[in-house]
Amino acid sequence: MSFLFAPLYIQYPSWIHPEIFPPNIPILGLIRWYGLMYIFAFVTAFLVLKKEMQEGALDTQEQKTTEDDIFSFIAFGIIFLLLGARIFSTLVYDTSDTYKKAPWLIFWPFDTQTKKFTGLAGMSYHGGFIGGLIGMIVWCLWHKRPLWKWIDAMCVAIPLGYTFGRLGNFLNGELYGRITTVPWGMIFPRVPIQEHFSASIDWVQEFMAECGMTLAQGERLVNLPRHPSQLYEAIFEGLFLWIILWNMRKRKPFDGFLGASYTIGYGIVRFIIEYFREPDSDLGYRLSPDNSKILYQNTSLLNISTGQIFCFAMILGGLILMLILYILNKKKGASAKA
Repeated sequence: MSFLFAPLYIQYPSWIHPEIFPPNIPILGLIRWYGLMYIFAFVTAFLVLKKEMQEGALDTQEQKTTEDDIFSFIAFGIIFLLLGARIFSTLVYDTSDTYKKAPWLIFWPFDTQTKKFTGLAGMSYHGGFIGGLIGMIVWCLWHKRPLWKWIDAMCVAIPLGYTFGRLGNFLNGELYGRITTVPWGMIFPRVPIQEHFSASIDWVQEFMAECGMTLAQGERLVNLPRHPSQLYEAIFEGLFLWIILWNMRKRKPFDGFLGASYTIGYGIVRFIIEYFREPDSDLGYRLSPDNSKILYQNTSLLNISTGQIFCFAMILGGLILMLILYILNKKKGASAKA
């Protein structure tokens, strides 16, 4: 019987902290899970790309690809990815104008007030996408490699690595979703106090009753369960998308097909998941027919966040790219037959 009255939510594990080691330990105290997940992501992408290289996906009649080539390619892409992700984040998602007034702080890894090491807090996926794409283009032109063949291979490798990036967000307890009554809803301990809810409000009491939540005597604010949207993204934008592209890699009709497919697929999946993820409070909705200011719940599918606008641009751009490449490939085939 006790199971029937068990809380229908999950407490975020108390042993998980952003830091891997206690902050008071010299040097080791600076290592964070998020940074470690980036390393796992890049290593995973390298291993997948290496597997594709061994299958001959990157070879041409004139040139055989080596492991040094893919290491150089990924390293070059990583540099541009990090630059794009950080710059885009500070330009689009920072509303304080701090970085516009002091752009040298964009890559400053310490808090300007507390002087504590924070790393590069704040990275944008869409900025990383643009930066990484530019890096791959530059590398391929510099080394005279077939651009779309290499982009296809990289786009197969990216999603599995991306999974670790979102796991890093989960371990940081950030980018959590909207409040929910689903049994796997999670109470994240680092939700700011201003995002807690007054327990005296009727709908909050009903919400708590549905989840089986109780408050300690004297408590007036409650931290409600939220969608673990970081895990949704890790599963669907990462693992799920990787499985699809991995199985498509040997069946692509033309070079560039997988790159366009990744762009479209990521855009669609992320657009949907954004409905479960809470937008940044200082940005709110970019489009909202009813001018809604409620961010903690999805009040309308027409309320569109910043991330969804960029995802729509990815979907549209991917479709246009696929159409252009299809037409060019068809013309090339016709010319070859003539």
